[in-house]
Amino acid sequence: MLKKEAHSEKTDQKNTQIDEASADVSAENQAETDVSGQSAEKDAKSAGEAAKALKPEEKIAELEAQLAETRDQLLRKAADFENFRKRMNQEKQNAIEYANQSLLLDIIPVIDDFERAIQSAEKSADLNAFIEGVKMIEKRLTNQLESKWGLKRFSSAGELFDPNMHEALMVEKSSDVTEAVVQEDLIRGYLLKDRVIRAAKVKVLMPEAAPAVASE
Repeated sequence: MLKKEAHSEKTDQKNTQIDEASADVSAENQAETDVSGQSAEKDAKSAGEAAKALKPEEKIAELEAQLAETRDQLLRKAADFENFRKRMNQEKQNAIEYANQSLLLDIIPVIDDFERAIQSAEKSADLNAFIEGVKMIEKRLTNQLESKWGLKRFSSAGELFDPNMHEALMVEKSSDVTEAVVQEDLIRGYLLKDRVIRAAKVKVLMPEAAPAVASE
């Protein structure tokens, strides 16, 4: 009986200690909450007091300083954009002025070949050699322009007359044709890739019953 009472007393003491510890923790949490709330309240009051402390003149001065800073930033941005625009215009102008530089660099050696051929002809009376030299230069130039730049010379003799590709300089009636046919290239035409950049100037054979082709 005495043991049970002693055990009961110990249990009561432990429960009492637990309750007291819980109460202490709750008190501490409440104290921390109160301190945090008081701190936030103090910060808000300080900010409000600082705002209230600014006089109208000081507020105006602060706003004017902010406005001046913003204006300065905008002016710098505008100056940067103007410099960028000028630089792009200059680069564009340079690109236009020197767009044909690569083509001209390819033509310069051909000019050198012509100069050598002329100098050789002046020293020699061999006309056939001169003609062969000029033919070689012409072939070199046309091959280079076609392979590198897409410039192609086309022949039209025997082809049907096409006003998109041909310009009739001469027209002749013929009973041998039923449609307008190019008889002869007077000046050959050129294509830049797939576009006609110079129509061929040709002599055309027309059926005798057909109206004449108007030269362009």
